[in-house]
Amino acid sequence: MLYPIKVVDIELSRPIPTVEGLDGYMGLKGLVRLHGVPIGYVNAPVTLGRCTAETLSKLILEQHSWDIICQLLKNGMSSPQHPEELTLENLIGLPPVEYSGEWPLVTVAVCTRDRPDDMKLCLEAISKLDYPKLDILVVDNAPKTEATKELVETHYPQVRYVREPRPGLDWARNRAILEAKGEIIAYTDDDVVVDLGWVKALVKVFTENPQVMAVTGLVVPYELETEPQVLFEENGGFGRGFEQKWYEANLDGKMPWWLLGTGNLGTGANMAYRRVVFSKVGYFDPALDVGTVTNGGGDLEMFFRVLKEGYAIIYEPKAIIRHRHRQSYEQLKSQITHNGTGLYSYFACGAKSYPDERLTFLWIGIWWFFYWSIRRLWIAFKHPTYFPVDLVWAELKGSLIGLFRYPKACRRVKEIETEFGALVADKTIERDDVELFQESSKPYNLSSRTLDKIAVRQVRLDQPLQPLVDLHDYVQTRIFLTWKGELIGNIDIENRHSVISVDRLIETIISHHLALRLLHKIFRIKEEVCWKKAQDVLTEYFNVTEEVSTLRLPVGTKVSINLATLDRPDDLRNCLHCLVDQKTEREVEIIVVDNHPESGLTPPVVAEFPGVRLISEARKGLAYARNAGFIASTGEIVIATDDDVTLPEDWLEKIVAPFARADVMIVTGNVLPLQLETPSQQFFEKYGGLGRGYERFEASPEWFTSFPRYAVPTWQLGATANAAFRASIFSHPEIGLMEESLGPGMPSGVGEDTYLFYKTIKAGYTLVYEPSAYVWHKHRQDKAALHRQLYGYSKGHVSYNLTTWLNDQDWRSLMTIFVGLPSYHLKRIALWLLGQSDYPISLVLLEIWGNLAGPWSLWQSHRRVKREGRSGTYIAPSNSLKTRSTEVVDIASEKEQRPSQQAVTS
Repeated sequence: MLYPIKVVDIELSRPIPTVEGLDGYMGLKGLVRLHGVPIGYVNAPVTLGRCTAETLSKLILEQHSWDIICQLLKNGMSSPQHPEELTLENLIGLPPVEYSGEWPLVTVAVCTRDRPDDMKLCLEAISKLDYPKLDILVVDNAPKTEATKELVETHYPQVRYVREPRPGLDWARNRAILEAKGEIIAYTDDDVVVDLGWVKALVKVFTENPQVMAVTGLVVPYELETEPQVLFEENGGFGRGFEQKWYEANLDGKMPWWLLGTGNLGTGANMAYRRVVFSKVGYFDPALDVGTVTNGGGDLEMFFRVLKEGYAIIYEPKAIIRHRHRQSYEQLKSQITHNGTGLYSYFACGAKSYPDERLTFLWIGIWWFFYWSIRRLWIAFKHPTYFPVDLVWAELKGSLIGLFRYPKACRRVKEIETEFGALVADKTIERDDVELFQESSKPYNLSSRTLDKIAVRQVRLDQPLQPLVDLHDYVQTRIFLTWKGELIGNIDIENRHSVISVDRLIETIISHHLALRLLHKIFRIKEEVCWKKAQDVLTEYFNVTEEVSTLRLPVGTKVSINLATLDRPDDLRNCLHCLVDQKTEREVEIIVVDNHPESGLTPPVVAEFPGVRLISEARKGLAYARNAGFIASTGEIVIATDDDVTLPEDWLEKIVAPFARADVMIVTGNVLPLQLETPSQQFFEKYGGLGRGYERFEASPEWFTSFPRYAVPTWQLGATANAAFRASIFSHPEIGLMEESLGPGMPSGVGEDTYLFYKTIKAGYTLVYEPSAYVWHKHRQDKAALHRQLYGYSKGHVSYNLTTWLNDQDWRSLMTIFVGLPSYHLKRIALWLLGQSDYPISLVLLEIWGNLAGPWSLWQSHRRVKREGRSGTYIAPSNSLKTRSTEVVDIASEKEQRPSQQAVTS
């Protein structure tokens, strides 16, 4: 899991900036907004401590073009300006329409307990809210100190402070209802930072929709500085998406089973209610939520009650707060456990309080247990996941505990009421408010015969939109949409005897995918080219050009080249000539690892190249040799290559360039055939060769988890004939050096490189395949050599998959061995029998034989490693280690000693 990640806001109505000062960050998470309206997230790489405006613009358009266009259309349709005059170019600068009515008084209630530092950050943001009528209330719940009271009285005189002695978050929420002066109560927590327009966004929904009794909002992360914070956010966090959603019970009063999972509606850190609703549905259940043995569920249970009593809840993503996730792993684990406990305590509470919903609660409890907990455990059993399995177990344990906590919590409520007395019923709601609540905001009449009546209305989209009124006799409205007399389509809205606001009308139109037809009318061009036209407008506005790669690793970054060899002096000499001829200004050390020092063939060749270091590794095996070179290296980047390759002079700078990104730990390049003169060389290319194509691609943690059935195909990512590594991975506790039991020179055959790729991506990092960094490989020329090579590859493929199963409990590998490979070979045999393949059947049978020999070969390799021991430990180079300059050659200096060679250029 990559961390830390910088969290920023990106406002599209202003020029997109280059974000500087990102040294130490592994990535950037930007909340994309258009005139303050959230569009979505953009995740961008950090390159040399910055994220450029060009990168952000390109990623935003790639990921959110349609969302931006839809928001522009929403702004245009809600504008008093005549829509006929609105082109997409004009819409870009058009902000959403501001509410022009009278703002009601709002009480912002912050329930807290002994967290004055968090409280200070929270109140600083609340004090800056853009809202004219605020009543700010802090409810201090059974505090142990006077710190919060002193903070409020000393620094925030405009804030009211109330002490609630009854311990439990829902006691504090209920006290806020009693103390509130506003018509609307907006609840938040002390560990959040509210957005400037948070309250306005909440209130606008209430003022335009009288049937709505509760509104929830978007929760985004305040920071992602630690791994637990990233884990929590990647596991779902508190956010519920970027589209407005309406939630209501069925017309018969029954709740859809899925709606009982009210956690999908929002969270208690960002929820608001009409104050009068509590006189109808009751107060928060003090047996639930933080401060009780249930540890949660109070907000979920209140959402349920509001819906059950026939009222609507809206999720409004424009109402944004930023939550400070738990920073330590233990805090996260405790929170995850409490989530499970609170959810099932809420299920128990609902089943007890609403007998008609008991079967529904039972069903969703069983469904959630298996879908969320058991399913994730099964996935974690099949293969490694980014979310630790002990956190899944923690939530499952909490769920089981939650089934039995509610009765205990109810007994505790009675004890508290005996000790402190019960909260007095709300006497502050005025009679005219109650009457208004009972008349204009009452739930629909289920017994009314008007349930069968559907209103029909026409809306002209070429005219300014108005709310649809006079719908009190109708439970549903069918709306036909026209543009200049032409019919575009129709939508159905279940209005339930209430008016349909302009915002709801627009949201429904866009959500029914009528936006493309509307664009067709605006542009007056064919519908099939509307999308391209809209994209062209956005591309021009954001000044997005075809990206030209200008990545370059700083010259001060030292590079080591790890060249393993085994008695091929002529090939080695050619490879070393290519290495010292590289065009680079950076310090480079070249390390040759002799994997057969007894022969004496390698030292004379290395002696021809002053400054090249020679390391001996007598234990046979490419992994042993590579590891010896990694341990001896002093560069921040270590490149691995083979002695039988020929390298272009610009290869080095191309393969190290992607390391300018902080999240990139491995870069591989293309491997092309140097010769195709013999049938064996040609058959090796038909087998698949070593090249991986001509398109750049990345393998990320998301890629790693995208294979639900079969093994992660890391063999498609390249090979260590042409691969570079950030040296820090060799000391990473989850990665380390190459697995000695795999690779050429061992009975297992190959797999040492693909397993290192596997471990690195599994640990949360990125591998980049850069085809422009290509090398030329000298394939085996004779039949016997080809047979040995393919036999070794086939053994190694099975050995690699068995290793991921044994070491990483990745059961997908067994599916590949027992299902994937047989299917693959049967298909190839069938193609050969049908005359559709010229790949020799003898080679197919050889590969099958190699696959069958894989398990035995891996066992032999493990026995050998046990006898000969593991490689040493990689120690990151310090300043003292880098003083070994007598053994390090700067390639530019080497070239000065060899005037016949081409001069170095930048």
